[in-house]
Amino acid sequence: MAGHSQFKNIMHRKGAQDKRRAKVFTKLIRELTTAARTGLPDPAANPRLRAAMMAARQANMSKDTLERAVKRGAGGDDGENYEEMRYEGYGPGGVAVIVESLTDNRNRTASDVRTAFTKSGGNLGETNSVSFLFDRVGQIAYPAATATTDAMFEAAVEAGADDVDSGADEHLILCAPEQLNAVRDALDKRFGPPASAKVGWKAKTAIPVDGETAETLFKLLEALEDSDDVQNVFANFEVSDDVMARLSA
Repeated sequence: MAGHSQFKNIMHRKGAQDKRRAKVFTKLIRELTTAARTGLPDPAANPRLRAAMMAARQANMSKDTLERAVKRGAGGDDGENYEEMRYEGYGPGGVAVIVESLTDNRNRTASDVRTAFTKSGGNLGETNSVSFLFDRVGQIAYPAATATTDAMFEAAVEAGADDVDSGADEHLILCAPEQLNAVRDALDKRFGPPASAKVGWKAKTAIPVDGETAETLFKLLEALEDSDDVQNVFANFEVSDDVMARLSA
């Protein structure tokens, strides 16, 4: 997970915010539609929809756009019907990569993901080929300025979290997937809404990468993130501060 956070921080620093904002909105709309379609359209009774709505508001999505996406999903057969797919493989340096997608054309998405891996010298594997290297966890993120490391850790543990990974940019609270909503709600009351809250993948161990390997790996991750079909990308790598600074330039 540290690697995933580092990648997100680098992409944020590299700019191109308008382009990325549009892609974020596309992904959020798909998640809102799917969450409303697969559960009740009431966020109080649908944790996935509640998390999607929170993420949309954090991204400054307009109320009208948000409500249209929810209504489209709640309408059942009207509009697009997205299928959840997961792809797994190895990237440069033997880094394990998990790709989660919402797609209305699985052949197109599989082809795009496979092409991204191949161009980077990686290999797309079968489902469960790398997921054993990760734990399924609830992940709640707050900006680092929200609280001190000690204060966030104490509050998170009291709320039922298992651990907190605090860095220069954010606090990442980790918990069991089934505890995500309870931990998020408890921290919300103390610190306000988090930057994000979702179930994801945490690497059991991280592979150090640098030099050309790091550059090629980040090109792969960026290509995957740029796909409208891809919702989340997780990888088990770590890079040094020096590499972070160079890749962010």
